[in-house]
Amino acid sequence: MARAELTKYRTYIIIALLIIFSVFALWIRVIAADQMITAAGVDLLGNDPWYNLRQVEQTIANYPGYAWFDAMTHFPHGETVYWGPLFIYIISTLSILAGASARPDIMVVASWVPPLMAAAMVPVMYGLGAKMADWKTGLLSAGLIAVVSGQYVYRSLFGFVDHHIAEVLFATLFVLAYIVALGAVRSPEFDIRKFETLKKPALLAAFAGIAYLLGLYTMPTMVLFALIVGLFTLVQFIWDYYRGRTGEYLAFLNLVVFGVAILGMFVFGMPHPGFSLSQYSMMHVIAYLLVIVGTFLLYGLAAYLQGKQKFLYPLSIVGIAVVGLLAVFAAAPDFFNIIMGSIGAFFGSQAITTTVQEARAWSFDDAWRTFHWGLLLMVGGFAALLYRNRREEHPAQVFVLIWSVIILYSTIAHIRYEYYLAANIALLSAIFIGFVVDAGWPEIRRLVGARTEPSPPAPDGGNTPAEPSKKGQKGAKPQKPKAAAKHQPDYLKVGAVAVVVAVGLLFAASSTMSDIALSSSAHYGSMNSQWQESLAWFGENTPETGVDYYAIDTNSYTYPEEAYGVISWWDYGHWITFISKRIPTANPFQRGVAGQYGAAAYFTATSEETANEISDLLGVRYVITDIEMDTGKFWAMATWANATAGVTPFQPQFLMPSAPGSTSYTAVAPFNQNYYETMVSRLHNFDGSMAEPSSVFYVEYRDAGLAGTSLPVITSSQMMDASAASAAVEAFNKNAPAGSHATVVSTTINAPTGRVSALQHYRLVHESPLGLSGYPAGIKYVKIFEYVPGATIAGEGTIEVPIVTNTGRTFTYRQESVNGTFVVPYATTGGQGEVKATGPYRIAGTTLTFDVTEDAILQGSSIN
Repeated sequence: MARAELTKYRTYIIIALLIIFSVFALWIRVIAADQMITAAGVDLLGNDPWYNLRQVEQTIANYPGYAWFDAMTHFPHGETVYWGPLFIYIISTLSILAGASARPDIMVVASWVPPLMAAAMVPVMYGLGAKMADWKTGLLSAGLIAVVSGQYVYRSLFGFVDHHIAEVLFATLFVLAYIVALGAVRSPEFDIRKFETLKKPALLAAFAGIAYLLGLYTMPTMVLFALIVGLFTLVQFIWDYYRGRTGEYLAFLNLVVFGVAILGMFVFGMPHPGFSLSQYSMMHVIAYLLVIVGTFLLYGLAAYLQGKQKFLYPLSIVGIAVVGLLAVFAAAPDFFNIIMGSIGAFFGSQAITTTVQEARAWSFDDAWRTFHWGLLLMVGGFAALLYRNRREEHPAQVFVLIWSVIILYSTIAHIRYEYYLAANIALLSAIFIGFVVDAGWPEIRRLVGARTEPSPPAPDGGNTPAEPSKKGQKGAKPQKPKAAAKHQPDYLKVGAVAVVVAVGLLFAASSTMSDIALSSSAHYGSMNSQWQESLAWFGENTPETGVDYYAIDTNSYTYPEEAYGVISWWDYGHWITFISKRIPTANPFQRGVAGQYGAAAYFTATSEETANEISDLLGVRYVITDIEMDTGKFWAMATWANATAGVTPFQPQFLMPSAPGSTSYTAVAPFNQNYYETMVSRLHNFDGSMAEPSSVFYVEYRDAGLAGTSLPVITSSQMMDASAASAAVEAFNKNAPAGSHATVVSTTINAPTGRVSALQHYRLVHESPLGLSGYPAGIKYVKIFEYVPGATIAGEGTIEVPIVTNTGRTFTYRQESVNGTFVVPYATTGGQGEVKATGPYRIAGTTLTFDVTEDAILQGSSIN
């Protein structure tokens, strides 16, 4: 009776559980919301969310207009917007409906959208699980997606206003819709020759096409799912051919799905010229046409070869594919290169990729840290689906297998796709748990029944001894308890169920704890307070650019004469745009970073002339540095500047014995003089002033080949005076044994190994207020410099001027003359900034002093 009642109310129970899972998924993601909401808005997480908010503000101001080009970043070129407007439209529309017009209110509304989308994933995953097996698997899938951890949960937290969770939601919705439509066209009622049987399949296929468009309107990466459909179609046609079935149902399905996608692209428009799958160009229409045409070719080939030897079909496919590729290569090599380049860019990697957190390869440590026990369940899910399809295929399950393999491979290539993989992990884990429980459930019932059902009592209450054999024969065999043996449970299956359920619970529990810990860290990944202070000052105390922050412009936009650029590392580009409303030359889309005139070349340049050439070409007026560029991110800048050499020219790597005479080593990477000559070091460490060496390390080392190690091995090191160390290096290298060398290095960022020349055209205008623990007082978190023509003073020797910063820190700017002149960047009179000279310029060792006006600095005038 209880079971019947449970079945009667199953639908209501399922709905109730889905609501609970959705609410729990939402709660996990908004734990720290109250702490993140401030008077200024929300402490957004990461970098890209700040730019999405910039787009939301722009869209609200021009609703329903959407900017496909942005002049407020990547100066002096501007930025082509290559992602879709759907995520921005959703936030903008909700903001308008909620009456949120001020920046703080818009930020709060926007911050709620990703958690709500994560909650919406719960019923979608239920549908997938139910389609793969049953309602129980659906509930398992829904419950696991609510708590699965890693990139997926981080990118759906309150405050992470980016389209990643929208990509996952709409892509997973497409997978569900395609599988539902696949089931409709595979039903016995479907007949391509009977119009009345096509209505429901056509409607479901059209909905799958709409779901695809939702993903496509969010991000062009959705084209990956067209590739997944293409691969599935190929596999399913081969399977159907071997089974003697026609594949007309696939031709109908793909025609409708991608016919809708093509129509949607034309309605949407082609905002990007040329042919690129990473943008909204005509290439997408061509790609979807290829899926349709390819499907019909497979159908026609199967019909043509019907009844012939089975191996001819796959062999013919391979032959046609090879000939087709060769023909495309010969007839349209540019088109061929676009296709191959797009595939290589998506699945491949480059040296500079390792410098981008979300684009680096996925290691096993990364995988285990994120999904831990879910990885084992995922493997079990793959095995369960393969087992179920060993004799009779289930097309929907084959589709999920191909989908999961492609997403897994994508994640291995680029860790960012970990947030896509979360759906596959949850689904495959649920499939495996459900598979094992279903297989072992009869044994569990037997076990429970054996323990709960009482044994039939003996006639005398169980005290009568066993009867002898029927005829009283000596040694007669007793009767075997056949019925009892038949009901003995299979303890191996029971144990398997217990283990898998335990692993599933462990996966869910550990994921939940990880999620709560991550979400509770309210400011994990948010903007540093020193950056917030510096950029707020920057926006209020620097000249306007003449570019309308809210206007929608086209790629033919011409910058006004007063416009200028701000050069910093690409990580900070969106912050500069949103907080300061100024125009960075580089941004987190990795624009303006590489090449001869990129930010990497600028900050690793070891001559001011080279840096000035970049500044002049890019129209730079301000430079912003921070301690991370100076230290932890320096290797990334060096790698972008020269992917082959990397950081080695600035920080040579050695192995140092852990103890004298030890054969165990510790890797060290001290700084050499090249590092101290870089622009980022001269600006951030020395405020653009001349710096003299003091104590350094004199190091003797052996080449790696001679030492039999992966890196050169330090054989001797000693701290010495810089001049003595240089003399010792010269003496040692003059008569050094083969494979042995000596050099001078330093381990402190503001202790150069040789003299560092002053910068003539850069002056400090602001520094963040707080000092840094473990660093000298002059090293602040953020520093802002102005690039100026500088005033010329004739003279010999060293000129100096006392400076006081906005934080009250004092230092002396010093510069050595070049060809009998000084070019100085600070004004001693008429300056309006926070960083000021507190006296005139003085040539050291003389009584000569000079006052320099602000006009002379900005106009490049000569003083004497």
